[in-house]
Amino acid sequence: MSTQAIAVEQSFSEPQINPWVIGVVVSMAAFMEVLDTSIANVALPYIAGNLGASNDESTWVLTSYLASNAIVLPITGWLTQVFGRKKFFMLCIGMFTLSSFLCASAPTLGLLLLFRVLQGAFGGGLQPMAQAILADTFPPKQRGLAFALYGVTAVVGPAAGPIVGGWLTDNYVWRWIFHINVPVGILALLLVHQLVKDPPSSVKRAVDFSRFDYLGFSFLAIGIAALQVVLDKGQEDDWFGSHLILFLGITAVVCLTALIIWEFRAKEPIVDVRLFRNFNFATTNLMMLIVGVALYASNVLVPQLLQTQMGYTAELAGLVLGGGAALLLFALPVVGQLLNRYPAKYLVTFGWLTLSIGMFVSIRATDLLMSFSHSATLRIFQILPIGFLFIPITMSAYVGLPAEKSNSAAGLINFMRNMGGSIGTSIVATVIARRSQFHQSILAQHTRSPRFFAAVDGLTIQLNHAGVGYADAHRRAIARLARMISSQAAVLSYIDLYWLLAVATAAMFVLSFCLKKNKPGEGGEIQVG
Repeated sequence: MSTQAIAVEQSFSEPQINPWVIGVVVSMAAFMEVLDTSIANVALPYIAGNLGASNDESTWVLTSYLASNAIVLPITGWLTQVFGRKKFFMLCIGMFTLSSFLCASAPTLGLLLLFRVLQGAFGGGLQPMAQAILADTFPPKQRGLAFALYGVTAVVGPAAGPIVGGWLTDNYVWRWIFHINVPVGILALLLVHQLVKDPPSSVKRAVDFSRFDYLGFSFLAIGIAALQVVLDKGQEDDWFGSHLILFLGITAVVCLTALIIWEFRAKEPIVDVRLFRNFNFATTNLMMLIVGVALYASNVLVPQLLQTQMGYTAELAGLVLGGGAALLLFALPVVGQLLNRYPAKYLVTFGWLTLSIGMFVSIRATDLLMSFSHSATLRIFQILPIGFLFIPITMSAYVGLPAEKSNSAAGLINFMRNMGGSIGTSIVATVIARRSQFHQSILAQHTRSPRFFAAVDGLTIQLNHAGVGYADAHRRAIARLARMISSQAAVLSYIDLYWLLAVATAAMFVLSFCLKKNKPGEGGEIQVG
C-alpha cells in the first residue's frame, strides 16, 4: 500500500455504530438546507400578497438566502478550526432550525429577509460538514457509496424544492415551507449530538481573534453579496444598462480579485485559495461549477418551457422533473458501487460525454408538439448523467490533498456548485429574454410574405364559417398567428440555451482527460477527513 493510501486509512476511524446511520442523519440535515434553496420559488406571489410587498420585493427572499449562504461556504474550513467540526455542525443545524421558525413567523417582509439571511448563513455550513463527516465515517472502500447518499441530497433537493413548496403553498399556507424544517432540524440535532464524533484532524484549536482575517472576510462578504445581486437582478434591470448593476458588478470584480491576491499572501487565510494551486483541485472545482450551471439551468428551463409555452400545470411540469429525479435515486448507488471498481476519472469522462449528448439530443427534439412522455424522456437524458458527475467529481477533488484540508476543500467545492446554480438560473432568464426578442424580430420579417397573408386569409375564412364576423375573424386570425410567432421565438431561445449547455459540457468532457486517477476500492490518493 502506498504512503498516500496509508494516510487515507489513518484518517479514517471506524465509528462504534453502523456508519450508514450516521450517513442518513447528516444527509438529512444537508437535504433540509438544499431544499430551502428552491422551496420558496413558487411561493413568492403568496408571500408578496400576504406581507403587502410587490413581486419584485419578494424576490429578495431568494437573493438574501443565496447571498449569505454563498459567503459562508468558502470559510467553513476556518470555522471548523474555531469551533470543532461537530460543534460547528450542531450550531448550524440549531440556528438553521431556529431561523426557519422565525421565517415562518415573520410579520413583515423586512423581518423575513433578516431571518432568511440568518437561515442562509447557518445553512451554509451544513453541506460541506455533512460531506466531510461522511468521508471520515466510512472506510475508503465504502466512500463512493457514502458520497452517493450525499449526492441524493445535493442533486435531488433543488428539483424537489419547487414541488414540495408548491404543494404546501396550495394546500396550506406559504409559512409551512419554513415550518417543515423545525421537526426535522430538532431530530437531526439530537441525533448528531449522540452519534457523530470528531476525528483528530477536525478538533477545535485555539484561534487568536486579534489575528482574524478581517480584510479577507470583508472582501469575501462584499464581493459575493454584490455578485449574487448582479446575477439575481441583472436581467430585471437590463444588466449594465442599470447604474446599480454596473456599480455592483465592478464592486464584485474588484473585491473578489483583491480577495484572491490577499488570501494567497495571508499567513492565516480565511479562504484557503492556495488549494487552487493543485491543478486537479482547480479542474474539479471548474467542473462542479458547470455541474451547478447545468443542473439549476435545466431545473428552471424545463418547467418554464412546459408551463409558459405548452400549457402544463405546475403539477404536470413537476411530474416531468420527478421522473428523472426518481431514476437518479437509483443511479447514484450504482455509481457508488462503480467507484469501488473504476477510477473516478473514468466515470467523470462518461458523465460529461452522456450529458453533452443529452443536451445535443434536446436541441433536435425540443418543439411545441412534444408529448408528456417525450418531455419526460428528454429530462432523463438531461439529468441522469449528473449522477455520474457529482460523486466522482467530488472524489476526484480530494486526490493529492492532505487530510487536514478536507474541510476547506468541501466548503469550496460546495461553494462552486452553488455559484454555478446562481449563474445557471441567471443565464436562463437572460437568454430567454434576449434571444426570444431576436428570434421574434427574424420571424416577424416573414409576416410580409405571401404565405403569411395566405395563412391569415385561410384562418379568417375558418373563423368566419364558425360564426365570427368577418372583421372580428380577421383580427383574431392575425392575433392567433402573432401568438404562434411569439411561441416559436420562445422555443428557439430554449434551443439556444441547450446549445450553450451542450458546448459547455462538451468542453468539460475534453478537460476530464486531464484529471488524475485515484485507486478504486482502496481510497488511493484520496486523503480525506
